[in-house]
Amino acid sequence: MRHGSINNNYLLSIIIPCYNNSGTIATAVNSATSQTYSNKEIIVIDDGSNRETKKVLTSLKSSIDLLLAQENKGPSAARNKGIEKASGRYILVLDADDYFEPDFAEKAIEVLESNSLCKLVTCYGRWFESDKKSVIHKPAGGGIDKFMYQSAAFGSTLFRKKDWERIEAYDEGMKIGFEDWEFYIRLLKDGGHAYVIPEILFHYRNTKNSRNSVANIKKYEIWEYIFLKHKDLYIQDYERMIGKFTNLLQQQKNENERTRNKPDFRLGYYLLFPLRKIRHFLKL
Repeated sequence: MRHGSINNNYLLSIIIPCYNNSGTIATAVNSATSQTYSNKEIIVIDDGSNRETKKVLTSLKSSIDLLLAQENKGPSAARNKGIEKASGRYILVLDADDYFEPDFAEKAIEVLESNSLCKLVTCYGRWFESDKKSVIHKPAGGGIDKFMYQSAAFGSTLFRKKDWERIEAYDEGMKIGFEDWEFYIRLLKDGGHAYVIPEILFHYRNTKNSRNSVANIKKYEIWEYIFLKHKDLYIQDYERMIGKFTNLLQQQKNENERTRNKPDFRLGYYLLFPLRKIRHFLKL
């Protein structure tokens, strides 16, 4: 389908969960209102935010079609609440500290309308800390094989509401991160693929307090949860799984050896050697 020929008959629901995002929520909402796909509704879910954020949300009411509020339950519950209330055929999930280029939704819906096997649309993105410090990330997309050991799409993506209903929504038990990855596993495990628009249409704010950074701290705990939840899927992929984790252990070993060989590590080791001897002696 040629870009520009898409009709606007189907409603798009843009879902924006918000938790203490007073400094960025206006940019996210503006990103939603600026989408060139005109038949849309904007739903913001206040997930138990502080007073400062609530004040900003009040000032944005004229740009929001539906503002929902709940006690803090995490991003999965907030997204589910917004999608449950959504009237759109298509769902665009957008985190409150990120933003899309204006033509993302139009291009993404064009992909879904022209390909029934496509379950999810993402794009190239810019991970940024400031205007001077950013990295371009190009998700792999593809089928379930590309999503089994890491997510191959951003957390902010576009999909059909009926697919969200079919797989019974986001897992609300996952509150510390990677819930989008687990959602994509369920979305694709019975077939279909994720399409990546080869353009930089998404901007992800990467900070030390971002959910992605927090999730990486506890990634092994989250991996265990996902692998056990989808045990049947990983048993079928047993040989590749063993290879993946063998390679991971080898990488960690190599990294540890590089660290031990660094001059500052060796200096610290010898400076602390007497203290270790004293501590050992006191334990005798």
